[in-house]
Amino acid sequence: MKPLNYSEYLGLENILNNQKLKSEERGSAAHDEMLFIIIHQIYELWFKQIIYELNSILRIFSKDSVIESDVSLAVIRLDRIIEIQKILIDQIRVLETMTAMDFLEFRDDLFPSSGFQSSQFREIENKLGLKIGNRINYGGKDYKKVILDKEQKKVKRSEEENSLFDLLEKWLERTPFLSFEGFDFWEQYSIAVKRILNNEEQIIRNNPNYSLDEVSYHLKEHERAVSSFEAMINPEKHLELIKKNKKRLSHTATQAALLIFLYRDEPILHSPFNFLSRLIDVDELLTTWRQRHALMVRRMIGAKIGTGGSSGHAYLKATAENHKIFSELADLSTFFIQRSALPKLPEHIKRSLGYHFKL
Repeated sequence: MKPLNYSEYLGLENILNNQKLKSEERGSAAHDEMLFIIIHQIYELWFKQIIYELNSILRIFSKDSVIESDVSLAVIRLDRIIEIQKILIDQIRVLETMTAMDFLEFRDDLFPSSGFQSSQFREIENKLGLKIGNRINYGGKDYKKVILDKEQKKVKRSEEENSLFDLLEKWLERTPFLSFEGFDFWEQYSIAVKRILNNEEQIIRNNPNYSLDEVSYHLKEHERAVSSFEAMINPEKHLELIKKNKKRLSHTATQAALLIFLYRDEPILHSPFNFLSRLIDVDELLTTWRQRHALMVRRMIGAKIGTGGSSGHAYLKATAENHKIFSELADLSTFFIQRSALPKLPEHIKRSLGYHFKL
């Protein structure tokens, strides 16, 4: 058997010979086009790795029961995705060494190609759980239509399969400690939260540093928090918000997630807490990447349309605001209370939470 060679193992001949400058084809090679191509090829390689890690997590949570060690493994996979996302954001700094004038040297050669046509990024969004109905419209047509025909099938399949959001919801709904005999958590918790909310209202009303407009604004925000808390306690009100597309996570799953955050110090909840926290991190880093991308595009092309026909900066900015997936988990911090105010768990429940559960 022929000894394994580094270059052959990595397929470097194919990789390093696949930077074809379009500007060179018209007889005037633009120096910065090489950087532009390599940066985007690297993005696609990292997207492939993210999909690989996501598929592993999806397999774990597709099981009828998920043992604690598997939740810990999913956290490790998410940690890797998070580190990759940080690299994706940092890469923008390298691309920004190319000036707007440098970009103009070959920009016209790129029409009508666009990063919007990245099938792998669409797969990532779908696998995480971005709903079709929540996508910002792009040119008045199905986003899949601009993707290569041979890639559309995979993207379509990622739309139809259970996403991580779907599997997260089912997993949370199976959480075994939502109801324990002899302990009405929600009644005791409601008393504590209402006390805190009432105190916050008084602080707003009596703050000498607020103008009348500021008092009015903060009271409206407070009313939203109260309404959201009522939905947390009342399944019917929560369902109304789901029907209005203001909530997506089921009432049972939302309550389970909150309990995991509140009692994260209990041994059995360490891994579930870390898992939920990492999902928030992934969502925030995706938003950060979109925001940085939008700022870079504004710097490079100003108010011009993108090479693929999108509204450029405006479109990217809108996706950063609206393409969030796990924001409901992040919003649960609204209902966090001090540890000293948390309802004390009975000893038999604490003992149960110290042992192994299949969630």
